[in-house]
Amino acid sequence: MAIQTIEVRERVMARNDELAAQVRSRLDAHGVVAFNLVSSPGAGKTTLLERTLAAVGKELEIAVITGDVQTQNDAERLAVHTDRIVSAVITDGACHLDALQVLTALDALDLDHTRLLFIENVGNLVCPANWDLGEREKIVLFSVTEGEDKPLKYPAMFKRARHVVMTKTDLLPYVPFDIHAAMANAVRVNPELSFLEVSALRSWGLRDWFGFLRYSAAGEQVSA
Repeated sequence: MAIQTIEVRERVMARNDELAAQVRSRLDAHGVVAFNLVSSPGAGKTTLLERTLAAVGKELEIAVITGDVQTQNDAERLAVHTDRIVSAVITDGACHLDALQVLTALDALDLDHTRLLFIENVGNLVCPANWDLGEREKIVLFSVTEGEDKPLKYPAMFKRARHVVMTKTDLLPYVPFDIHAAMANAVRVNPELSFLEVSALRSWGLRDWFGFLRYSAAGEQVSA
């Protein structure tokens, strides 16, 4: 009996890469720097974006696309802190955003008056790793409430990222988490990673985070 194998995944990924190239070209034409924010669920992406929009959203002309499995709760939280449209993508169960969703979401954004674009991906360290969304860089948020071995368990995400933001650092005195071991594990996976340590709740480290964003908006390739 003959068997025919259909490489569906390869075709889907190839089409996604084509669309991601369109996203990248469109953003480049408007001078927009895009970051794909990725993390485990609950690592603090939305809280960090809330503080960012409130503090430097207007200055840096920040736009946001959010991805969520079922609700637009994150988009509603962020909309409070900006007079811009927050484009919400509901994936209906899918564990990641794809380039077509981002390309479609761009239609609602004023790219002529945007310098930075944050794509808040679905909380997941597996699925989003392999999907190019047309971003300039992936930024992984790594919470101190997670295990130090997270980079070793999910290496693909850390290999494809450029920066790691260690979040919820105000909890370090209360949790059994060795932040230096965690960062060392991340560097084992990707020696090119750079790091920031923040607590969005306590405003710790946000000055450095905002400085990183200012350099990025100016078109500089910087280390966090």
